Amino acid sequence: MFSLKRILVTGGAGFVGSHLCERLVGQGHDVICLDNFFTSQKVNVHHLLDKPNFELIRHDVTQPIWLEVDEIYNLACPASPVHYQFNPIKTTKVSVLGAINVLGMAKRCRAKVFQASTSEVYGTAQTVPISESHPLSAQSPYSASKIGADALAMSYHCSFGLPLATVRPFNTYG
Repeated sequence: MFSLKRILVTGGAGFVGSHLCERLVGQGHDVICLDNFFTSQKVNVHHLLDKPNFELIRHDVTQPIWLEVDEIYNLACPASPVHYQFNPIKTTKVSVLGAINVLGMAKRCRAKVFQASTSEVYGTAQTVPISESHPLSAQSPYSASKIGADALAMSYHCSFGLPLATVRPFNTYG
């Protein structure tokens, strides 16, 4: 049976996040979009602002926030090379501190976590196609921060039984 949930989308005003918010709102879920607008734009979710099951919070995921949710889609991170090369420290903080804050909330709420990673964690392909057993290789602060966030998420899954799905998209556009 399909049940409506209270869902947090970090980075919810970004390209992928805004489309996810739109889909979840359309399904009837209560959606909280959390974004600091460092690389995204409010216009991406403007059409959702009048929906009763949509809430927009301007907040930086590197800072703790106290919310009650059933699921978390952790999409927050400057993903464009233009942004993460310009400010690699900010990128690392968003990935790692953001994961710490999201995972702490998820543990407290017993929420499911969707951890958005990147194919960049594999570095230069040693085999094609790349499988999950491919060695990880941090070739930039961005990929290193994603490896760290992924490892933290997996540790919460293993240590606390936190429901987790990590996805490593290839060639996403936006």
